[in-house]
Amino acid sequence: MIARKTMVAGNWKMNGSLALVEQLADAINNVKSSEIDIVLFPPFPLVSAMIASGVTTGTQTVSENTPGAFTGEVDAQLIKELGAQYVLVGHSERRSIYHESNDTVAAKFARAQQVGLTPILCVGESETEQANGETEQVVAAQLDAVIDKLGVAALKDSVIAYEPVWAIGTGKTASPEQAQHVHKFIRDKIAKLNSDLAQGLTILYGGSVNEKNSELLFAQTDIDGGLIGGASLKADSFTAICNSAKGTV
Repeated sequence: MIARKTMVAGNWKMNGSLALVEQLADAINNVKSSEIDIVLFPPFPLVSAMIASGVTTGTQTVSENTPGAFTGEVDAQLIKELGAQYVLVGHSERRSIYHESNDTVAAKFARAQQVGLTPILCVGESETEQANGETEQVVAAQLDAVIDKLGVAALKDSVIAYEPVWAIGTGKTASPEQAQHVHKFIRDKIAKLNSDLAQGLTILYGGSVNEKNSELLFAQTDIDGGLIGGASLKADSFTAICNSAKGTV
């Protein structure tokens, strides 16, 4: 089996401060390990400070467009020039609040890769879709939007994050078994197109991950780490999650 890199990524959403950047950077530097990748996604105004702190940094979204008259948007090339390495695309809040379609997400994915950023493609179903038994159908469509546009090979230089929408910021968490089932579905779907790529692909779980449940989640065969929300704003919690990921490598 191809070895996969474990990742713990923290999405600050519209939270944070310069003081928090310093606090988290100090904490992360104490747990850095060659065994796992640790990435933080602060709001845009804090990106440069995060990069300067020495923490691997990404942005929470990116424009699908090249530079032009798009007030308020941020170009991928500028993100790259600042020194960020990753970008989230298709986060459920971008899909639901800002109505980003699967096609828009695929275009953002393509633009990120075009300039050398690594996209973390977020996929996941709503509570209603889960209740209706549509989880696999929804996740497959979100993956297919990228595969149909760019080919399965584009996933090689990316990360997938499965985030059941009903578990984001709600305190609800998919059980380790539920999460593993969907992660395996994702890996098996991609393996039908490219087995080696699927085996080497890092797939994260996101959705109310904390220091109490991370160890069991990360111990699952097809879960390679987590995309962390609220707990990434607390140094003690986030470092505990990182340490639990180290234990699964």
